[in-house]
Amino acid sequence: MKLRLLFILALTSLFAFPANAQFGKLGKLADKAEGVLRGDSPLSNEEVGQALKEALDQGVGQAVTSLSAENGYYGSPYKILLPEEAQAIVSRVSALPGFGNIEQDLTERINRAAELAAKKATPIFVDAIKGLTFRDAMNLLMGEKDAATRYLETSTSTALTGEFQPVIRAALDEVNANEIWNRVVTAYNKIPLVKKTEPELDVYVTSRALDGMFGLIEVKETELREKPALRNTELLRKVFARQDAK
Repeated sequence: MKLRLLFILALTSLFAFPANAQFGKLGKLADKAEGVLRGDSPLSNEEVGQALKEALDQGVGQAVTSLSAENGYYGSPYKILLPEEAQAIVSRVSALPGFGNIEQDLTERINRAAELAAKKATPIFVDAIKGLTFRDAMNLLMGEKDAATRYLETSTSTALTGEFQPVIRAALDEVNANEIWNRVVTAYNKIPLVKKTEPELDVYVTSRALDGMFGLIEVKETELREKPALRNTELLRKVFARQDAK
């Protein structure tokens, strides 16, 4: 049974890597798969898949909870700053009456928008995690320390952007950031000899918000891989012990 599984893993991996790297990757994957399967308590396909889903659920859950809290973005290393073009606009407009604190005010509001939107992210991630196959799980378990994060990023970024951006746009409206930004742009465009502009604030905030989300998920994944004490279920301890031994 083990040999048959190794043969299947070897065959399917031909489609998982670029042609010029297939044979080197194939040998490494077979060695790693053999290491996962041998031992007094061999791991089943279901255990490997379920453990990776638990790990992703744990990392995603912690990231979403952290970033969706008040000051989750604004008070963290993932704070979203104004785009460069907006900073130039704000710099000019801040000298006008009523716009003295506009940069701080607008920065706080776009982060509040990201915090509100982050609350909507969980179902999107859950759907992606549910779609994790055994081959995916094996590659992630024995891959680099950010392999699971990169899997989520690759498999969900397009869908997340499509789902996240309307939420960001609505959140920007909810915290009046769009209204303030429109006032800023209107005032800026009245300044003589400046190039008229109207950057899409919701597109920018969506991109930075997702960067921060994946950045924190990567931190959580790395911690889980490197700190056995954080593996809070028997299944996680059992499966990731194989990763530790690779």
